[in-house]
Amino acid sequence: MSDVLTRIGTMNVCNCQFLSLWIKLTSLPAIVCPGFDKLSLSWHGSQPLHASRARSDSPIRLFALPAFMNRVQSIAEKNSTTFPDSLSPLVSRLLSNSSMKENRFRFLKAGHWPTLLAAFLYFDVSFMVWVLLGALGNYVAADFGLTPSQKGLMTAIPLLGGSFLRIVFGQLADRIGAKKTGCIGLAVTIVPLLAGWLWADSIYKVYALGLLLGVAGASFAVALPMASRWYPPQYQGLAMGIAGAGNSGTLLATLFGPRLAEAFGWHSVFALAIIPLLLVATFFVLFAKEAPQPSTAKKASEFFAVLKLRDTYLFSLFYGVTFGGFVGLASFLSIFLRDQYGVSKVVAGDLTSLCVFAGSFLRPVGGWLADRMGGIRMLTIVYATVATLVALMAQLPPLPIAIGLLFLVMGCLGMGNGSVFQLVPQRYGRQVGVATGILGAAGGFGGFLLPTLIGALREQAGSYAAGFWAFAGFAMLALICLVVVQREWIGQWLAEHGRVRPAAPGLSAEDPSAA
Repeated sequence: MSDVLTRIGTMNVCNCQFLSLWIKLTSLPAIVCPGFDKLSLSWHGSQPLHASRARSDSPIRLFALPAFMNRVQSIAEKNSTTFPDSLSPLVSRLLSNSSMKENRFRFLKAGHWPTLLAAFLYFDVSFMVWVLLGALGNYVAADFGLTPSQKGLMTAIPLLGGSFLRIVFGQLADRIGAKKTGCIGLAVTIVPLLAGWLWADSIYKVYALGLLLGVAGASFAVALPMASRWYPPQYQGLAMGIAGAGNSGTLLATLFGPRLAEAFGWHSVFALAIIPLLLVATFFVLFAKEAPQPSTAKKASEFFAVLKLRDTYLFSLFYGVTFGGFVGLASFLSIFLRDQYGVSKVVAGDLTSLCVFAGSFLRPVGGWLADRMGGIRMLTIVYATVATLVALMAQLPPLPIAIGLLFLVMGCLGMGNGSVFQLVPQRYGRQVGVATGILGAAGGFGGFLLPTLIGALREQAGSYAAGFWAFAGFAMLALICLVVVQREWIGQWLAEHGRVRPAAPGLSAEDPSAA
């Protein structure tokens, strides 16, 4: 066995650029990399070995392969070899890029991505159905001549129904499994769609229809635990963010609902919504899987044990502001924009879709940032920003400025949703299913309160400003509570800034220190 000094380069025959790395290798006559030619190494006395190949019609990019770079690094470390100073930064960058790619591969392998995708699609189409009445609110209001408070109540009732049913679905998912519960939810969701198509011909029937639409909102208590149980703590923020990005279904409702209503009437939109529902149901049945260690059925005592915890009410406030704010505004913005700025029904839907887009697709970003920066730090930024932006929105500025503010508000609320659920699995551990159901209900109830409050204050005060001031006040309350409670949480079950604390499982509901 002889030690040799080699130069392994990335070569591009087209532009003849060569990059040399000096590494000490141990008797390595050839390297074979998947997808590349065999590289022959020939000895030239004291000169480095040169990599040659049989073909020269395509570039060799060895460093695109994480496995190869890790091999180079391990050989260098084994032989106590260092890189020349001029190459060390480049090598570090290459190895860093390799590590980032491996992290992405680890995430995909850490869980079951078809189930994660199925959870996302289930939540997405259910969310679309859940807020459909709000997206069509301007058409319904025109048909029945509704007052501002009636408009707010009409868009809020589905959120209230979803709030209560989330607890039921959360318990059912623990007893019979998330997949079976999801299948039941998708099947039952067809009922309110048929009712909206064939039955809802008065405002009171519309209210009843809204309550039935709560079945779709209950999907939250199934989709998120299904995704969460497949992934380890270090990927919880990203996995829950991806599954939770299903709230982008709001975008489908607000973007396409008004256009379809213009063409076919608002009743027919409910019929058309059955088509994507059936497609997602098929995918869900075929590809979703229960986690290897599904949760066991929870007793009523466990539910009430979690409900008695002070932290449960704090998380309910936090999620009531972020998720409740997001879904409440998403349901009511079309009506607000038409009433306040006089835009057409379709334009109101388009502008609402623009704002919803920010919140929906920034939710995974919020979870990802919370994994790295810490959930406490992220939520502190979110609540402070939301309170400021909503206070500015309370001035009822011109339309272009208002859309900019609402876009930023919805984006922050979306990131806040992902950040809250970066913390929840750490706090509740094996009780995350029970906690998710309770917090989902709190988020839905927050969504119910917001449009109801905005509509009622608009009718009493003659302006939408009072409703936005109230929302800014709730955001400030959440910020104050978070700043106070973080001193207790960090070190007890969280690392600094709310990062994952290794080897520290979530506290149980029976832990007296958490009360």
